[in-house]
Amino acid sequence: MRVAVIGCGTLGRAVVEGLRKEPEHYALVAVTARSAATCEILNERFSVFSTTDNVAACERADLVVLAVKPSAVEGVLSAPGMVDAMAGRLLVSVAAGVTLAQIQTWSPHAKAVRAMPNTPCRIGEGMTVVSPSEGLDDAAIASAAGIFRSVGRVRILDERHLDAVTGLSGSGPAFVFVLLEALADGGVRMGLPRDVAVELAAQTMQGAAKLVLQSGEHPAALKDDVTTPAGCTIAGLLMMEDGRIRSTMARTIEEATNVAAGLGDR
Repeated sequence: MRVAVIGCGTLGRAVVEGLRKEPEHYALVAVTARSAATCEILNERFSVFSTTDNVAACERADLVVLAVKPSAVEGVLSAPGMVDAMAGRLLVSVAAGVTLAQIQTWSPHAKAVRAMPNTPCRIGEGMTVVSPSEGLDDAAIASAAGIFRSVGRVRILDERHLDAVTGLSGSGPAFVFVLLEALADGGVRMGLPRDVAVELAAQTMQGAAKLVLQSGEHPAALKDDVTTPAGCTIAGLLMMEDGRIRSTMARTIEEATNVAAGLGDR
């Protein structure tokens, strides 16, 4: 399947890197950027047709990944020639908050899919949720999902879940970075060198996350496994509870979700 990526920013480049790992399934035929200088950089890095002309890029492809900011989606899809260029093509939008209904209004002849990946796609550890438009055939859904399986895990969910997905896994890496930094700060406070504290915190978070995914056990059960009576872990956990970390993190996702729901209206 021939693929074009419209808007090669952080997520767009992560998708491109994933596509390059699946040459037997996907052929990257074009990428676009707003400036000629950026196109030159993309051409040197990926050895692919790079252009500021979105119409020309779409005409080369069977599947188009739209990786622009939510506020730019209408302008890109409504630009002269784009409606015809997208006719019959599979359009996968990763723009947070922009609904399938909006996409189909601006690109009525395309087969629309929404996807919400996150930045760990850059290293093949992403989490992406894909939401197809009504009536889209299984082959098209599989093609859209396959792009993101090359850069991590994929779930297929109804569109009504995507704002929460954006708040949790889309924005989630930023929240995790804050927690990781806080853990490292604690290590530094207790005498560890900064680089050592960061490595310990990062590997601990990565290992704990993989243990949840690979064991299938509930996080609470895994927490209890390491919490011995009158030990240091329960002492630390009680400090976290005093700081209301559970409700703070849950409310963080709630607030991010509410903001995500309005991004398509800006």
